Amino acid sequence: MTGSRSSEDVLARARQCSAFAVHVVTACGAALALLALMAAAERAWSTMFFWLGLALAIDGLDGPLARRFEVAAALPRWSGDTLDLIVDFATYVFVPAFAIAHSGALPQMLAAPAGVAIVVTGAIYFADRRMKTADHYFRGFPALWNVAAFYLVLLMPPPALASIFVAALAILTFVPFPFIHPLRVARWRPLNIALLAAWGALALIAVARDMAPGPWVTGALCAIGLYMIAAGLFRCLTAADA
Repeated sequence: MTGSRSSEDVLARARQCSAFAVHVVTACGAALALLALMAAAERAWSTMFFWLGLALAIDGLDGPLARRFEVAAALPRWSGDTLDLIVDFATYVFVPAFAIAHSGALPQMLAAPAGVAIVVTGAIYFADRRMKTADHYFRGFPALWNVAAFYLVLLMPPPALASIFVAALAILTFVPFPFIHPLRVARWRPLNIALLAAWGALALIAVARDMAPGPWVTGALCAIGLYMIAAGLFRCLTAADA
């Protein structure tokens, strides 16, 4: 009996250690956010996007790991959902807001107000309990300011156009327009995942080439971005909001 209990205790402890390791993996996203912020302060955009890309990879990995190791049951003291939101806000909103404000892409007088608008609208969006529809589309622009910053640095549009772009996304945060979640939306999922993988590979090329990858890579990145927006528009035209 004692031996059996000891074995159960060892297994329980091993489960807790594995679960805590998953939390550490998630928390590493915060470290990557700090490294990205330091790079942004130096206007080292390729380095910044490299760190943010690693954070994005961790964000895609930690969910399946948490389910695999039953983290919520093994370690109820720590909230994985809260930890994930903290890290996501840093990597998806806060660091990109600083980068957009600091990049020179916007008129100087609008840079700080734009950064403030990004962090405020992003914070409110992260608190929205209805940010997703029943069929797993995001409801409103899903605060993907890391992606927005990527396109601003990649394309370097005129400051006035960049300002309109940022303002439009901030407004769309509160507009119930569906934005696709490529991994979770069932419609055309194989195509969506393939395009997401292609986007990741092309983005890596852009980063490796110091955000000047040439017209073919830039054009492909823009085409995939437009497809993701069009997928939400198609859903809007063919299905009632859930």
